[in-house]
Amino acid sequence: MAPPPGPPSPRAFTAVVNPAAGGSASASTLIPLARLLREAGADVEVEYSRGLEHAATVARAAGAAGRVVLGVGGDGMVGCVGGALAGTDAVLGIVPAGRGNDFARQLGVPSGPGELARLLLEGEPRAVDAIEANGTPVLGSVYAGVDAVANDNANRTRLLRGSAAYYAGALRAILSWRPADYQVTVDGEEHLRRGYTVVAANSGYYGFGKHIAPDARVDDGLLDVVLIGTAPKPLFFAVMRELADGSHVRRPQVEVLRGREVRIELAGPPGRTLPYGADGELPGVLPVTARVMPGALRVLAP
Repeated sequence: MAPPPGPPSPRAFTAVVNPAAGGSASASTLIPLARLLREAGADVEVEYSRGLEHAATVARAAGAAGRVVLGVGGDGMVGCVGGALAGTDAVLGIVPAGRGNDFARQLGVPSGPGELARLLLEGEPRAVDAIEANGTPVLGSVYAGVDAVANDNANRTRLLRGSAAYYAGALRAILSWRPADYQVTVDGEEHLRRGYTVVAANSGYYGFGKHIAPDARVDDGLLDVVLIGTAPKPLFFAVMRELADGSHVRRPQVEVLRGREVRIELAGPPGRTLPYGADGELPGVLPVTARVMPGALRVLAP
């Protein structure tokens, strides 16, 4: 007679950390968490990446070896690691250690080490959608407008860091913004719009906690496409304040569409270029095609 099965073996984890991006925040978050996981009998390895491309390589190797891959940092690192695992059977765990932590916020991932350790040790993987943006998997959103220019400005700032750099970059972007003419194609239907930005959102949050797409869901197989149209700058600042609670979508200048594939391109006179952003990074300039990848990622989330 076979003996009764024993308790399941503790999971094995590989934490992927970008020391250049995470710094002390990543260390202060990961150290107590790793201690709790090891005390529970789990095997925990820590891999320090040399950048996002290396982080993706490390994540894919760890996932292929059957380990739970922990993305430690902000949305850039989590999006990179999660994107590398999308379309595979590997499991992602999120360790929120950045400024925005927007994808973790959307999923309800706890930030306290005790709650997070329990989730990582005992939680069941949940299937969520990802986005393929010009062939690269990302998690939260793809956006092209004043928000991407603000991101670019913040990256170029040398005197300020963290949220101060982003807010300074956003102010510069808004004050110098010229309305962009967009051609937005959603599931084959063209929409010509002029305005501030177009966001193809899988997650409802972006830009350090702004609730850009309050009705977006990560498991519905759809992208919420938020278009913020032309408005006087004082009114746009009011819209920006309303992003905190998502009430901006009630304004007539804001339009929300839904679809599985979204192409964003400039429709105005030739010569203008505009960057697009994805999970806090800036992969390139328009045009960009964002396609939903239904249920492509297995993640430990409530």
